[in-house]
Amino acid sequence: MIFNQYYLDCLSHASYLVGDETTGRAVVVDPRRDINEYVDDAAEAGLTIELVLETHFHADFLSGHLELAEATGAEIGFSSVAETEFPSRKLADGEKIPLGEVTLEILHTPGHTPESISIVVWEHADDEIPYGVLTGDTLFIGDVGRPDLLASIGFSRDELAEKLYDSLHNKLMPLPDATRVYPAHGAGSACGKNLSTDTWSTMGEQKQTNYALLAPDRQTFIDLVTEGQPPAPDYFVYDAILNRKDRDLLDETAMPTALTLDEFDRAVADGAMIVDGRDPEEFARGHLTGSINVGLNGRYAEFAGSVVPSDVDIVLVVDDGFELEAKNRLARIGFDRVVGHLQSPLTVMEANPERVRRASRLTAAEFDDRRADLGDLQLVDVRNQGEFKLGTIPGAVNIPVGQIPARAGELDPDKTTVVFCAGGYRSSVAASSLRQSGFDDVSDILGGYGAWNRPEVPA
Repeated sequence: MIFNQYYLDCLSHASYLVGDETTGRAVVVDPRRDINEYVDDAAEAGLTIELVLETHFHADFLSGHLELAEATGAEIGFSSVAETEFPSRKLADGEKIPLGEVTLEILHTPGHTPESISIVVWEHADDEIPYGVLTGDTLFIGDVGRPDLLASIGFSRDELAEKLYDSLHNKLMPLPDATRVYPAHGAGSACGKNLSTDTWSTMGEQKQTNYALLAPDRQTFIDLVTEGQPPAPDYFVYDAILNRKDRDLLDETAMPTALTLDEFDRAVADGAMIVDGRDPEEFARGHLTGSINVGLNGRYAEFAGSVVPSDVDIVLVVDDGFELEAKNRLARIGFDRVVGHLQSPLTVMEANPERVRRASRLTAAEFDDRRADLGDLQLVDVRNQGEFKLGTIPGAVNIPVGQIPARAGELDPDKTTVVFCAGGYRSSVAASSLRQSGFDDVSDILGGYGAWNRPEVPA
């Protein structure tokens, strides 16, 4: 058996290539949209990708099933209860898919979504213990899939939590303790609240350590998994719906269009938003007025999708050589309306200093020293609610970064505003979003709450 896990840190997303060396037949599970790595690895191993399996309609990224089907001729497989606008193979509960000696078994495990499945991987069909189980978003390492993401499109949170409890207890927990667990996400994903940094585990370990599996009864389980979930980015519902649709394919080799300043300005005048992918420190030293800073060195697509609407054009400002990466990472969440990128942005800013704005960033010490002089200060903690509850700077209000566009009206744009997060990445996103929407006096704290809360080092 060939078994490859692909882990994408910026989306905390895991996908899988499973193949049988005796027959050369293979499947890909939960692929991302830029699919060349799967295709190249399969070809190098002498495998033919015959089937693309989706554990559910993902909400946090736009899956690559259509791109893989086009590139390889593979079928696309979903649960038999999933309805798609493109041709797909409906997979029954208990159905087995032989690849040769390697066999896959489909388990219907609804709860995170109604159509969720898990895929048991048998290295040999007659093995007593399966090699592993691909659990999608049903079971994570240290957590389980949240049941509330589809509440806005007609699915009851508690009803899905009930189904999740049954799926875990009736389908996954009976698997042998030695069965490896391979989920679709890890720490950092908004698909759960307690995901581990580990990318795999075993069923035995999860039964001993996973808080949700340790719940003594159904109601306790429901209460535990529905409480304290982080706010989901706005693009989640957009992607959950788009993953069902027949849509345009991504060409991951196609460069975004290089724009002159005049072309760039016309796009912005027509409603395009400027997404500046440089690091927060570089952005602070100088950026084009109206830009939103989402650094490529962080969770770029996720936070761009949190503060940029899915229905607007986007123009990119990035360091030379990173244009294709920025376009493709936005495409991973279905944000395909990239009009182009500003050609030679640093040269443009040097030639047009009147178009350039600096961003105020305060060290934690500067903030403390100047706080009394800042007048009627508006202090905003843009971390998630769970982080906020563990401690914050006194006087702060909590508006998670992904809620800034919708809740900016709760703040006074004429007041001095200081925002902070855990380390300084999200605060630059939030501060630039507030400036873009009309707040004049906005600073963020370098190093965030971590720097402010750090104990003094003895002399």
